[in-house]
Amino acid sequence: MEIRTARLEDHDQLLCLWSAAGLKPSRADTPEALARKLERDPDLFLVVEEQGRIVASIMGSYDGRRGWINRLAVAPERRRRGVATRLLTLVEARLRARGCLKVNLLIEPDNAAVQAFYARLGYATKPLIFMERWL
Repeated sequence: MEIRTARLEDHDQLLCLWSAAGLKPSRADTPEALARKLERDPDLFLVVEEQGRIVASIMGSYDGRRGWINRLAVAPERRRRGVATRLLTLVEARLRARGCLKVNLLIEPDNAAVQAFYARLGYATKPLIFMERWL
């Protein structure tokens, strides 16, 4: 198992992983968007590779005020082995090193079962109204 920075050529494997992990595809999941993400903060976008196959990912970001966790995914057959915890802990440490004091994440309603995982790691639910707009 190797943890490394995501690369542009990982795009197709990442889409397959995210789909297998139950994460909904987004129209922002393009090679161009991946390239922009890798230019901004590549050290926060990590994958786990085993024998040439990506089996886990995490996409962290930092806006100078808050950190964000996106696309934490583990292939179903690799779950319950500490991979997600390891990735999350690593990205949190990198965010902390940048001066980040708070990390946010969003969970889609149809993926609510992962809430228990995050709660075990100290994340708390905060009722908010989420709004978005595609540009």
